[in-house]
Amino acid sequence: MRVIGLISGTSIDGIDAALVEISGSTADLQVELLSGQTMPYPTDLRQQILAVCGGAPLSIAALAELDDAIARQFANAAIALQQKFLDIELIGSHGQTVFHRPPATASLGYSLQLGRGDLITQLTGIRTVSNFRAADIAAGGHGAPLVPKIDAYLLGHPQKTVCMQNIGGIGNVTYLPARMGDRWEQQVLGWDTGPGNSLMDLAVNYLSDGRKIYDESGSWAATGTPATALTQQWLQQPYFQQVPPKSTGRELFGADYMQQCLRDCEANGITRPADILATLTELTAVSIAHSYQTFLPQLPDYVLLGGGGSKNAYLKQRIQHHLLATPVLTTDEVGLNADFKEAIAFAVLAYWRIHNIPGNLPSVTGAKREVLMGEVYDS
Repeated sequence: MRVIGLISGTSIDGIDAALVEISGSTADLQVELLSGQTMPYPTDLRQQILAVCGGAPLSIAALAELDDAIARQFANAAIALQQKFLDIELIGSHGQTVFHRPPATASLGYSLQLGRGDLITQLTGIRTVSNFRAADIAAGGHGAPLVPKIDAYLLGHPQKTVCMQNIGGIGNVTYLPARMGDRWEQQVLGWDTGPGNSLMDLAVNYLSDGRKIYDESGSWAATGTPATALTQQWLQQPYFQQVPPKSTGRELFGADYMQQCLRDCEANGITRPADILATLTELTAVSIAHSYQTFLPQLPDYVLLGGGGSKNAYLKQRIQHHLLATPVLTTDEVGLNADFKEAIAFAVLAYWRIHNIPGNLPSVTGAKREVLMGEVYDS
């Protein structure tokens, strides 16, 4: 079956669209990437999304308009692939997260993704699955991370333990035990490790007076020196100490957090932009290593990086530094495109949904049970 996967992550840098050929179910799952492209948001729409994620007030009418505007951009990304390929049967659209609240003792979590699936179906004429997080949240889970089950079947190793570390705006890890025995899937773990690119991107935009939106390959940060004492201080933030399952987003690691980091840098005499960026990059790297060393049953045999942060050579170097002898690779090196891995995952989740295969892992999200994930809209 040919399926399009669509996602815009917490970096809000554009919509990743992946057309994949999928067959099998779980243990025999086969995925081939036929085409992938990233469609940037129009500047004004991106700024509006960033403002909403930052807590800007919005009327219900304006929220509906924003929901539609995002859905149209997602539909356009799918249509661009439709024009090149025939026989596309399904779309899996994650949408754009604008708010995420983890579950608390007395209440369910809440997560809002804009880009309504019914409008995508109407505009493309293709059956669409969207709103993937809701069912897991209704079962008491975080609704995040959602890709560990796909990671388990596409990237798991028969004898070795693997950590799949996605680095989008937020970082998240999937711990994959060796695929041996009948209960290996129940030993899969996963959670959000903390900031991925979010603080770095915000700082680059701020320090460049809006001329840049990210540090390409980490080249700017690489000219600086990280303040390791300050990053150790930042690691005392309660989220990093919280025991999984756990999830986070720009609600915590967003613009306000970045501004506090800038104030902390100034108070510690760190004023060179390159040193500030190196220190924020170090926070992402050391928070990943700290998460592994604190919460994993054992360090993995190797780590695979995916997402936009996998292209940041300086960040990859710093992660490797903190993980010592554990090899740090990218998913490209094992045959899964790092740029479109998340979009591929939502194509698979949509495929599983229409074949009545649960898509969540309760050991990861904290849900009470496995559930079918996503709402289906027929053309």
